[in-house]
Amino acid sequence: MTHAHAHAHTLSPAHSHEANDQADLLDLDAEVLAEHIADLVSWLPVRTPPREIVDLGCGTGAGTFALLDHFPEARVTAVDSSAGHLQRLREKACARGAEGRVRTVQADLDGADWPDLGAPDLVWASASLHHMLHPDRALRQVRDLLAPGGLFTVVEQAGFPRFLPEDAPEERPGLEGRCHAAGDRLHAGRMPHRGADWGPMLTGAGFVLAGERTITAHVGASRDDRVGAYALGGLRRIRHGVADALPPEDLAALDRLLDADGPHGILRRDDLAVRTERTVWAARRAN
Repeated sequence: MTHAHAHAHTLSPAHSHEANDQADLLDLDAEVLAEHIADLVSWLPVRTPPREIVDLGCGTGAGTFALLDHFPEARVTAVDSSAGHLQRLREKACARGAEGRVRTVQADLDGADWPDLGAPDLVWASASLHHMLHPDRALRQVRDLLAPGGLFTVVEQAGFPRFLPEDAPEERPGLEGRCHAAGDRLHAGRMPHRGADWGPMLTGAGFVLAGERTITAHVGASRDDRVGAYALGGLRRIRHGVADALPPEDLAALDRLLDADGPHGILRRDDLAVRTERTVWAARRAN
């Protein structure tokens, strides 16, 4: 999910480029981790196959299309604050011949008044709630719109994926870990719910937990040739956020990795892998 307020405006070239980079990264995440996302969806403790699904903070559609694939009779309302992400999602739906099963809604989910999202049987929120300033309010809004017996699914990952071995790069071992630590410090104030345990928050908002599961993903470049592109895009995005917080030696080593044409560039490494952990919480209304 791109958590920005949904105002109509023209993006500057720099912002437009950044938005496209983020959309490309979301697409790579969906493609490289498709098997694991499908595994999460297949685990969901639904009582009957849902017919109406809402995907909150849908991004470019990783969850939307996994849900459509697993529940062939369902329709998905995909909600995000980014017009660009929703446009890309619609293009994917058309390419799949699924445009009749997808409705897109642009909305700021931190707003007090949500658009009409119907009475869904399943609400899916993946990597979106931790962006919100008022997630407790959002949880209550989901509780109120769910159909009787409906399921609310929260998926969050344990930080941004890792790509390098811990002893890499050779001249600055542990560089990626230090970059993540710097990012965590910077995000702590702006996203205090990042890494939260959503179980107690769900029960506090009037839900009863129906299940919880954590999956660990490890996808090496030998299995998927898109891992390199994902690593390059991911580390570029991290650099954009933490450059001012890194010592000069770390920043120089990171720049050598991000030089796609350089002899020490990340695309030349044969030890890359996507390593990440995701937890899913499933809950129903308490009454």
